[in-house]
Amino acid sequence: MNWQPLSLVWSTAFLIVTLGCAPSSPPAPSLTLATTTSTRDSGLLDVLIPRFERQTGIVVRVIAVGSGQALEIGRRGDADVLLTHAAEAEEEFVAAGHAGARRPLMHNDYFFVGPAGDPAGLQQAATVRDVLTRIAETAAPFVSRGDQSGTHGKELSLWKLAEQQPAGAWYIQGGAGMSETLRMANEMQAYTLSDRGTFLSQRHRLDLVILFSGVPELQNPYAVLVVAPQPGQTTAAFRQAAAAQQFADFLLSPEAQDLIAQFGTETFGEPLFFPVVTR
Repeated sequence: MNWQPLSLVWSTAFLIVTLGCAPSSPPAPSLTLATTTSTRDSGLLDVLIPRFERQTGIVVRVIAVGSGQALEIGRRGDADVLLTHAAEAEEEFVAAGHAGARRPLMHNDYFFVGPAGDPAGLQQAATVRDVLTRIAETAAPFVSRGDQSGTHGKELSLWKLAEQQPAGAWYIQGGAGMSETLRMANEMQAYTLSDRGTFLSQRHRLDLVILFSGVPELQNPYAVLVVAPQPGQTTAAFRQAAAAQQFADFLLSPEAQDLIAQFGTETFGEPLFFPVVTR
């Protein structure tokens, strides 16, 4: 009897079983970043995240929403790190124990933009109060993000500063991100408040122009917050918190801060964001 074929069969079967039982490679470490739409729509994340992933092997999943929604996602424990621009809400988030600290990362500013014809005369305004009073008194169309984002919160604070209560058909609440809000304002030939990064990155698609800018009330600071794992969460949550800390440290590293400082200069002729660490 020839045993060689039978021996070959058993050897092959053993090899298949052995390979099938071998432990699979562990999944790549990952984290979830909840961030404002401006960091995504401007293209900044497309510069920062690949560099971090190459250096660390940590995969970053991005959820881009308004700052208020990003903070709520972090509050629920559905994100590991946040990149937002709503300073007062961020401080409340830290005070409630959802993050260890609010770490300033960068800043830019807001613009009032609108049609070149400027029917409300914003270019003649001297102050933010004057800008919003002109819009309200002329009932010029104004598109608000209306989405509980950092930009929406800033806009509402400016109306309050101007002692105006926007209402009526001229005040349109888009309930959308910054890029979509700009497109709506463009189609309606309306005014809106935009952050620098998103407007400059979208300007080639728009007929809108910058009509009022450059005052302290329009400053726009961004911060990074590492979400604190809560008691009773899984070991995986604590592992992701460690990865999130690595990401936050990377954003504040000289390398990332230089990338932020240079971002936009080649394409738009000026930076879209200004880092907190200058050298």
